[in-house]
Amino acid sequence: MTADLKASLAGQGFVVIPGVLNPTQISSLRSACKTAHSLARSGQWPYLRTLPKQFPPWSFDASSGIWGIQHLLHPDMPSHKLFAALYFNNTIIDTIKQLLGCKEDELIMELYNLLRRPTREFELRWHRDDLPPSASAEEEENRLRVPAWHAQWNLALYDDISLIVVPGSHQRARTDTEREADAYQNDMPGQLVVGLRAGDAAFYDNNILHRGDYDCHKERATLHGSIGHVAGGKARARNVLQHGTAEWVETCCFDELEESMRQRAEMMRQKLIEIGRNEWSETGFTQVD
Repeated sequence: MTADLKASLAGQGFVVIPGVLNPTQISSLRSACKTAHSLARSGQWPYLRTLPKQFPPWSFDASSGIWGIQHLLHPDMPSHKLFAALYFNNTIIDTIKQLLGCKEDELIMELYNLLRRPTREFELRWHRDDLPPSASAEEEENRLRVPAWHAQWNLALYDDISLIVVPGSHQRARTDTEREADAYQNDMPGQLVVGLRAGDAAFYDNNILHRGDYDCHKERATLHGSIGHVAGGKARARNVLQHGTAEWVETCCFDELEESMRQRAEMMRQKLIEIGRNEWSETGFTQVD
């Protein structure tokens, strides 16, 4: 199983793991997500992904519509204990250790967000998370030679076909066709729609060429998380801290978690605090839109 997961992520740039959640977990998490969404829409939660902006930083004004809710591990988030118990649980952590080939004490707490159905039709352009569209082929090749040093995932609470990828593109610069394509082209050569059933998770390299296509008429609640490796350094710091995590991570309290999970959470949180102190002033933003 370990070899299969690593081989799929290395070769294709993503791997789907079915049935990560059981029906009881799905029901509890759907309820928690509805509460978070209600707070966001009523202006009581400021950490949002607001329309029409695709990448951070986002406005706190929900009046134009929202497509995501940030910082599920924030201590002021209702049900943050439920979200934390999933983020730090054995299934997620063991999968990430297999994908990264690392030990638990090398892991860093990163991002945990919620992707929701937008209030109007909305798409994300083709992109790599840690490379701007203006990057030359040489710049892409240089960045893609560096190990990813993270695991990123979408865990669907409803059936989800929003993620579209070009398998294997995390290993190479864009082709001339990809570079010249429309930013929202819906028939990119080799593209694949990553279909998830409720409870499935897709782990993927965030520098795979990918985009999002969000249907405002279809219910969506997909947990969008990442966990990093201590070797990621400044590149991972930029990916994580541009979302504003450093502003609140020192106030986190995981005392309500079971003891072994609490210790794991605290260890990973402290590592995030360290990179926040050492790297934040120099991170900036990867994308401008």
